[in-house]
Amino acid sequence: MESAEIRRRWLSFFEERGHAVVPSASLIADDPTLLLVNAGMVPFKPYFLGEVKPPASKLTSVQKCVRTPDIEEVGKTTRHGTFFQMCGNFSFGEYFKEGAIQYAWELLTGSVADGGFGLEPEKLWITVYLDDDEAEQIWREKIGVPAERIQRLGKKDNFWSMGVPGPCGPCSEINYDRGPEFGVEGGPAVNDERYVEIWNLVFMQFERGAGENKEDFPILGDLPSKNIDTGLGLERLAMILQGVQNMYETDTLRVVMDKATELTGVRYGQAKDSDVSMRVVADHIRTSAMLIGDGVTPGNEGRGYVLRRIMRRAIRNMRLMGATGPVVLDLIGVVVDTMGLQYPELITERKRIETVALAEEAAFLKALKGGTNILDTAITETKAAGGSVLAGDKAFLLHDTWGFPIDLTLEMASEQGLTVDEPGFRRLMQEQRDKAKADARAKKTGHADLSAYREVADNSGETEFTGYGSTEGESTIVGLLVDGVSSPAASEGDEVEIVLDRSPFYAEGGGQLADQGRIKLHSGAVVEIRDVQKPVPGVHVHKGVVQVGEVTVGASAYAVIDVKRRRAIARAHSATHLTHQALRDALGPTAAQAGSENSPGRFRFDFGSPNAVPGTVLTDVEQKINDVLSRELDVTAEVMSIDEAKKQGAIAEFGEKYGERVRVVTIGDFSKELCGGTHVANTAQLGLVKLLGESSIGSGVRRVEALVGADAYNFLAKEHTVVAQLQELVKGRPEELPEKIASMLGKLKDAEKEIEKFRAEKVLQAAAGLAAGAQDVRGVAVVTGQVPDGTGADDLRKLVLDVRGRIQGDRPVVVALFTVAGGRPLTVIATNEAARERGLKAGDLVRTAAKTLGGGGGGKPDVAQGGGQNPDAIGEAIGAIERLVGETA
Repeated sequence: MESAEIRRRWLSFFEERGHAVVPSASLIADDPTLLLVNAGMVPFKPYFLGEVKPPASKLTSVQKCVRTPDIEEVGKTTRHGTFFQMCGNFSFGEYFKEGAIQYAWELLTGSVADGGFGLEPEKLWITVYLDDDEAEQIWREKIGVPAERIQRLGKKDNFWSMGVPGPCGPCSEINYDRGPEFGVEGGPAVNDERYVEIWNLVFMQFERGAGENKEDFPILGDLPSKNIDTGLGLERLAMILQGVQNMYETDTLRVVMDKATELTGVRYGQAKDSDVSMRVVADHIRTSAMLIGDGVTPGNEGRGYVLRRIMRRAIRNMRLMGATGPVVLDLIGVVVDTMGLQYPELITERKRIETVALAEEAAFLKALKGGTNILDTAITETKAAGGSVLAGDKAFLLHDTWGFPIDLTLEMASEQGLTVDEPGFRRLMQEQRDKAKADARAKKTGHADLSAYREVADNSGETEFTGYGSTEGESTIVGLLVDGVSSPAASEGDEVEIVLDRSPFYAEGGGQLADQGRIKLHSGAVVEIRDVQKPVPGVHVHKGVVQVGEVTVGASAYAVIDVKRRRAIARAHSATHLTHQALRDALGPTAAQAGSENSPGRFRFDFGSPNAVPGTVLTDVEQKINDVLSRELDVTAEVMSIDEAKKQGAIAEFGEKYGERVRVVTIGDFSKELCGGTHVANTAQLGLVKLLGESSIGSGVRRVEALVGADAYNFLAKEHTVVAQLQELVKGRPEELPEKIASMLGKLKDAEKEIEKFRAEKVLQAAAGLAAGAQDVRGVAVVTGQVPDGTGADDLRKLVLDVRGRIQGDRPVVVALFTVAGGRPLTVIATNEAARERGLKAGDLVRTAAKTLGGGGGGKPDVAQGGGQNPDAIGEAIGAIERLVGETA
């Protein structure tokens, strides 16, 4: 049974039994404590925490998940992987233990003809929590599982919580016996390799308190309603139904390995090392495609770094198997073809996914070259110091900065006769992991910090946003926080957070900055509002300072926003929509939005593009935007279902979470986007849009910055003044300025070349005198000295080689000349073949000189270059060279 069919059967089974089907959420977690969705229940967390009411009491989904705690282990075993699909069914106060158990047994053991998975009942083993007598009784009496195939396990294995105070409960796991070829008998308590867990049923019935770890926490009591959260690993079930040894041999991963075989000639099962590489490629390429499909782009932080790391690890392992050219396009293509059967958006976004992946591959191949140069230098320095072990911090630098896998560093160091301080490298890696875990633990406490806002939401409901139609209005203060703590009142000078029952203030979101303004109480108190946020869904928190009087909960108030600021932001937001559409028209659908910020009078817009946008294209985009302004198109907003919005072709932002009902902003016949922000009523209100330019902000992501309205006019007015000044200086009309300035710069460049030529000739004129003044040091002709300051490295090198060539005969020759350039000492040293036969190598000599100068250097035996920090040490460095020649010769 193919993976796509497993997914279809799961959703159909539960939909037929009254569950609402929820599409998989984006892998970009809508949770500040998570980089990526790492469990099937993550999108449902707000429902379980009571922050948001679920859309139905029974839900089902197949959720995309990514876990990356042990990326280095992926490939080494057949059990580790990063991407997986979690099939889940959820109940909020409906069925509980008996219902969840009966559903699971029916679907797993039901015949294939009747829509089930057809597993043999006698191969299923059950685990329950230590004291969960109720669950064991249901399995024995209601389902008929023999007592000998039911085992009780402790908190570590069969009790679930989110890791923070909140809902928790015992769980029951269903395990499949793969047979004696996978190990000894005795059930999952004895051998989890043979008895593989396929489905976990979590019975959420308790509330837990804070604790030190996953097992040590108090149970505070029962939850108001009992909930169900289950998870079945689709890949594990596919492994069983497809009759293969491990998840890497299932349909969606095997095809990637087959493509890797086609590209490298290496077969899976051929050798241990290549099998590891095959598994790395299969897992990481599939995960990369899924992440890019959900809007993640490679970068050096957060989820972008996760993507970059796994992509580079996959590419490196392809090269270990013999691939020499680009491979990502072929591998990504196989993933899109296969996983697209389950996630059609992969096929829709194929071009964008391929574009981002190709750009990252090119960047890594370039980094691989640069990192190799750094490694070569580190190896040279280690050998020069008489060492045989490459320092752990060097290996960590290559890994952390250049994306150099440690196995590559080990291999290349070994080729040069060096080992690597792996313990030192591992220690630095562990320190990095520990810091990341500490940060994650710190973030988790955020659940407790939000309790005051949730309490307001529970007591007073969501804030009614009135800002689409009005800029001021009556309201009531339903929540008040001072220094993050709920308070009944606040006095003049206090920093406060105010929750209103209804508000015209726009809370920051969707790239639009928050409104500012004032809240005036009928008592005469005034609060200056500087920011508005939504820490929990539906609750607008107004942050500001009490200017006058006292503010109390329950008081009537009048909220007034800064209209001038709102209108300026609205112009910027509408201009962003126009820019988005104009860029897509010019560059294609790959120019998808990757972020934005709309502030008063200006905006920035991030979009996908593997290359810089040519200036001519940017000019055309700007022209198109301003043409739309002159057409005076109406801007309208309409709330509709997400399905209807998609049918109408509305553009959605990657990574953004949308509900069943969405707001669609339409600008005439030009643009249609899902958007909750505020906008102008007509494009004519924008006045003017001026694009300031574009730049790269990461691999495959570009940024356009622009001005709108009066800000754009003021910018152009300043530019006009500058043009007028240039006209006066060069005595030409505006259209002549480029040609005249280019001509002046050309003449200046020619003059600089003449000066450089004259200076180089003057330096080389000294060659004959230097050669004639060679000293004899134990039979070696030695030329040392300092040439005029400002001599460049290239000219110094030419001079050194010229001097070496002027000393005739079979005598050994060493030429070591120094200069000061940019305030730093520089040296070039050359030796001839006769000198090298006597052990005098330029690289050794230059390291001696550079060490004296307070720096470093290297090169080949015949010519080398170095530098340092201390120009005053040149005389000492010359002496050191002469002594070394005497000692060696």
